[in-house]
Amino acid sequence: MRFSVSAAALGLLIPSMVGAFAPSRPLKISTVPQLQLNTMSMNMAATSQVPFLNQASMAKSSTESTALKMSDAAVESKDKMTFFEIYTKLMGTATTLFPLWTVLFTGIALKSPSSFAWFNTNYFTAALAILMLSMGITLSPADFVKVSARPNSVLMQFSLCYAMMPLLAFGLGKVFALEPSLLAGLVLVGCINGGQASNLCTYIAKGNVALSVLMTTATTIGAIFMTPLLCKAILGTVVPVDAKGIAMSTIQVVLAPIVVGMTTKKYFPKFVEKILPLAPLVGVVSTCLLVASAVAQVADPILSAGWGLQIPIIMLHLLGGLIGYGLPKLTGFGEVTCRTMAIETSMKSSAFGFLLAKLHFGDYAARVPSAVSVVWMALTGAILAVVWRNIPVTPPKKFDRSLLEKYPPFDAKKFFNKLIGKKEE
Repeated sequence: MRFSVSAAALGLLIPSMVGAFAPSRPLKISTVPQLQLNTMSMNMAATSQVPFLNQASMAKSSTESTALKMSDAAVESKDKMTFFEIYTKLMGTATTLFPLWTVLFTGIALKSPSSFAWFNTNYFTAALAILMLSMGITLSPADFVKVSARPNSVLMQFSLCYAMMPLLAFGLGKVFALEPSLLAGLVLVGCINGGQASNLCTYIAKGNVALSVLMTTATTIGAIFMTPLLCKAILGTVVPVDAKGIAMSTIQVVLAPIVVGMTTKKYFPKFVEKILPLAPLVGVVSTCLLVASAVAQVADPILSAGWGLQIPIIMLHLLGGLIGYGLPKLTGFGEVTCRTMAIETSMKSSAFGFLLAKLHFGDYAARVPSAVSVVWMALTGAILAVVWRNIPVTPPKKFDRSLLEKYPPFDAKKFFNKLIGKKEE
């Protein structure tokens, strides 16, 4: 019994010892549970990673949504203009409508002249001074230093004002067969100096305001001797001009406000920066009041003049502007200078011409061309200014030119080729 138990024990022990020392090989019975165990563990690992993946994706989407919100906020902040930007934009739009305001004020003055009866000589002078002050804050002494280095542009415009424009006025009067008194009034418009409103239109047109101011000053002082001389030469009529009065008016109305404006800009730059967008609009309002006041004083003669007088006066200012742009362009001046000279040539001081005709021409009809000119001069200048305002200007790489470039010898062949548009070889 004892033996049989021992034999049985050995029978169980020997196979297990053999299995223990035998080479290890995978058994089918043990492989299946192992594969199942591995699959289960992988599933458990994958299941355990899902919350982390969800958290990562949620964090990513949250970051993206935050970034989107921030970009939307940035776009909204860009879309939301500041008060100063809105103010600047409104002033620019109001200035761009300058021709419309000119027509509107002229229409009111023609229909109801009494509406501007309050605008007497004192207000007239004050409005001119305010106009020049609004231009003065846009300038600095350095602008005049640059301009003084190029006197040829001032001399060119002076010749356009006192040579080309009087001859053009006389020619148009003859072509349209104006009666002698109207012809005398039209020639007088051609013989007077440039108007102060040209400085405003130059600013709107992105021209050279400092150059425009110098040209206006030069032609205004030049009127002391040029206007009487031309009227005597062309019309045979002596038109006395108060030299002292013109000189004093130029100082009070043109030069003094400009100096005050430049001084304010130098010592109160932050204040000027805030009011600068308002400057052109102030000039527009002043000009419209000046035009309306002059028109209101002679509303009936303007209405009775008819197109026989209106057309030659329109052509005087329009052709004067085109020639004042084209001739400097052909002779080598830059775009900014050409715009400045065109506006300065086109816009005459018609109110001054009206005053001279009233004082020194015996026939009442001689005043009418100056009165009509007030309207078309302002309207022509305003249209040129607004058109050029919307045409960008490429600034020159070098402001000044060498002496030889400033005053080149006249080459007839080169000038003729430019005139007919032929390219140089």
